[in-house]
Amino acid sequence: MEENKIDRRKITLIVLGVAILIVLVVGITYAFFQNQIGEPATGNVGVDTDTPDNLQFNVSNDISININQFNFGPDAGNQSDDAVASATLLANSTNDTATYTYYVYFKINNNNYVYTTDDQKPEIILTVTDPTGAPVTEVEGLTYNQELGGFDITTANGTFAVASAYTITSNSSVTPTTQNWNFTATFINLDTDQGDNAGKNMNAEIIIQQNELKEVTLADYVISQYTTDGENGLYYHDADLANGAGDNSYRYSGASANVNNYVCFGSDEATCPSDNLYRIIGVFDNQVKLIKATNYGNYAWDSGGSNTWDATTKPDIYTTLNGTYFGTLSSTWQNKIAAATWQVGGFPDTYYIDSLKTNYDYEVGANQTGYEETMKIGLMYVSDYVYASSSNNWTSSLNGYGELTDPNEGWLYGQGDEWTVSRSSGYSYYAWCVFSDGILYSGLGVDNAYAVRPSFYLNSSVNYVSGSGTEADPFRIN
Repeated sequence: MEENKIDRRKITLIVLGVAILIVLVVGITYAFFQNQIGEPATGNVGVDTDTPDNLQFNVSNDISININQFNFGPDAGNQSDDAVASATLLANSTNDTATYTYYVYFKINNNNYVYTTDDQKPEIILTVTDPTGAPVTEVEGLTYNQELGGFDITTANGTFAVASAYTITSNSSVTPTTQNWNFTATFINLDTDQGDNAGKNMNAEIIIQQNELKEVTLADYVISQYTTDGENGLYYHDADLANGAGDNSYRYSGASANVNNYVCFGSDEATCPSDNLYRIIGVFDNQVKLIKATNYGNYAWDSGGSNTWDATTKPDIYTTLNGTYFGTLSSTWQNKIAAATWQVGGFPDTYYIDSLKTNYDYEVGANQTGYEETMKIGLMYVSDYVYASSSNNWTSSLNGYGELTDPNEGWLYGQGDEWTVSRSSGYSYYAWCVFSDGILYSGLGVDNAYAVRPSFYLNSSVNYVSGSGTEADPFRIN
């Protein structure tokens, strides 16, 4: 009996089965798809014993939906394909019994489909049945459509646990126990014009494995790159960091060429378009804050000359960012952005702030005015701009910040005359701007049209997928 216990402790079972579901729309007539093939990966790892337990995982095939103008259109019906994910267990011959648990996931790596109807009728449905043949109707993060008998994944992104710690038992060393999970993906023919989904794609995987899938959030990944202040371009702004914010944030600082903080946002193309490149300002309370790498356009802070924020009045820049710009993003990417509290009280129009920390406290720290706005899109703070520069600038008074005229001193520099979200709290018609020569100035009339770069916080659940953070190899998120 003791030998049996020892043998079972030695058994190593690290097995992964993966099948790829890739559906690519390339036409306009309702929908036109071309399948891309990905090979499923399977395997079995055991130990050098005579009769080990044997647990294997497998996915039968790729799911592919190949739709064209001949098989999809009015009255053509829905198009679907299916695959089976299997767990197979054979007990060792010593005691003919073995029990294990495993996990099943549906992981959507990227998806830029949209709803083409005003009432958001489902257009892609995922149906799953468990080993007993019963339909799976509850998966956290997905909505089950009773009428269609499946989960609406039209605009879904992320990893979804279909089964967690599911038990499999074998009572034989000759006849294995097999458990099958049946997956079916269906593209719904709505008999309406679905042309808005032309050119869209979804890339997803069926994953079945013994161990729970552990994913890394983008925030955790960035934090993991921190070693000591200045290494990898990161500084930890705790109470011990000289002249730091003291807010326990992790911020990227230093020369642009040396700071690898690029993120591809709004695109799943293999080569990220330059217009979709963003950069990480830092990690704040487990949320990553991004800013567009290039100028979105030149806009007035407020064409009416007012910098007022209150319950009923907001400057034009609010609508420019949260209306015009936000509307250019698909719902998939909009849903990755957190509704955050932005401090919009600004700080005094003195033309002189004696230190960066004093400025930070006026903006978002101990001396803030209390004016705030909950919104998804804002602009960088003045303190964001200065803290992004080399740390030797953090002791400078802001009116002396003009010495930072070399773009290599700070990675946020270099977009010309550019607005910040920080207003002048002493005057109703001024806001803070970064001039093209690097000088920060508060006495600028808000009716001037200067560069704006949308900035926002990602939801803390957004995961890191790949990338080194360089401009050519930006971070990719799910």
